[in-house]
Amino acid sequence: MVKLIKSAGIAHHSYFIGASGRAIVVDPRRDVEVYLDLAESWGLDITHIFETHRNEDYIIGSVELAHTTGAEIFHGENLDFAYGNPVKDGDKFQFGNIELEVLDTPGHTLESISLVLRDLSVSEDAQMAFTGDVIFAGETGRVDFYGVDRRPEMAGLLYDSLFNKILPLGDQTVLCPAHGAGSVCGADIREHDYTTVGYEKKTNHQLQVSREKFIQLKTAEELYTPPYFQKMEFYNQNGVQILGRLPYINALNPRILKNMMKDRLCILDIRKPTSFAGGHINGSLNIWREGVPAFAGWFLNYQDPIVLVDDHDHRMDEVRQSLVRLGFDNIYGYLAGGFPSWYLHAEHLDTLNLWSVHQLKEELGGDFFLLDVRKLEDHTEGYIEGSHHIYVGELPEKIGEIPQDVPVVVYCDSGYKSTTACSYLKKCGYTDLTSVLGSMTAWTNAGYPVVNE
Repeated sequence: MVKLIKSAGIAHHSYFIGASGRAIVVDPRRDVEVYLDLAESWGLDITHIFETHRNEDYIIGSVELAHTTGAEIFHGENLDFAYGNPVKDGDKFQFGNIELEVLDTPGHTLESISLVLRDLSVSEDAQMAFTGDVIFAGETGRVDFYGVDRRPEMAGLLYDSLFNKILPLGDQTVLCPAHGAGSVCGADIREHDYTTVGYEKKTNHQLQVSREKFIQLKTAEELYTPPYFQKMEFYNQNGVQILGRLPYINALNPRILKNMMKDRLCILDIRKPTSFAGGHINGSLNIWREGVPAFAGWFLNYQDPIVLVDDHDHRMDEVRQSLVRLGFDNIYGYLAGGFPSWYLHAEHLDTLNLWSVHQLKEELGGDFFLLDVRKLEDHTEGYIEGSHHIYVGELPEKIGEIPQDVPVVVYCDSGYKSTTACSYLKKCGYTDLTSVLGSMTAWTNAGYPVVNE
């Protein structure tokens, strides 16, 4: 039996495999209770943990899970890991009738492996393959982590892995990738949890071109790389601190939080744009709750204590899990009673100006800097005339391109990322800022003109 465990926000997929009283976990996340609960409920002993590659977008939970269960960790031999056991192409692991075979499948990374599952009581044909970031539904892995100069080399390795190792497994083989739609590890992953070799051969255009064309396509891909990826790569090669349990977060009253603000501190306001704009703590960064997994890594650091602010301090566990998966163990606390406790204690408030798209239309051509913080491909498909483009995640490194002597008006897809951008710019000293509610979605729904490149 195979169970898919999905981690929202980072679109991470891990897998729990039960066979002959034992359990195998592939690419576990750091908060490992879900695997322990499954093992207990199914009456299994977790004995093997496999990593398909050194992951870049989250901290892998192998060390944590091994510490708890005594399981052994296995990963590709072409990287010098500080923990676990190297495996090589052709290695096989037997669990009763279930066999797992290791395939070397470099390209996304040099040490990438895939695991082929066979039920030998039924057939020697491959039943499933756990492919990591080699292939996804409708997409193949990114090849840019070793620098621009090595992209052609890595793309060639990826092509060979796909055509010499994965596709020959047979059309019947179910492919179990390490990510689903929305992951930054692929340009355009489909909304499919699973796929098959046969389906990908028919529908994945990257598998229908020559090796030369494939290398050209992959080399030309431009994908965003959040700065926290380097931290993940270090932790996932060298091991990370054992948690034992999710970090305890302190309930802080307004007086304590106010005193903490005298020192370095990150106040992370996880409310929605309208709530944040209506009133917030000065200097706070706004990333709406569901956006934390995708955008925290662009703006937070690993030193300053993080304090969470919500309206009613509900569902803090979700945010805590998301931050811990990215290595932000510096979560210190949350504002007890939520943001209402701040203003009920008569503390000072800050606000953010909001415009509707109708107001933006009326003001177009005025003396302000119009900033589009959507992804580049979205901007290319259509943008508002006169706007300047900087992706929201790249604001910290490109902030010098934004003038401080004129008002700045920010739009995105719907008004969430634009408010995040404004909150960051406020922290950096910008004072005249406006976020556009509804942003490009509302703009096009209103029938207003769009410039296409």
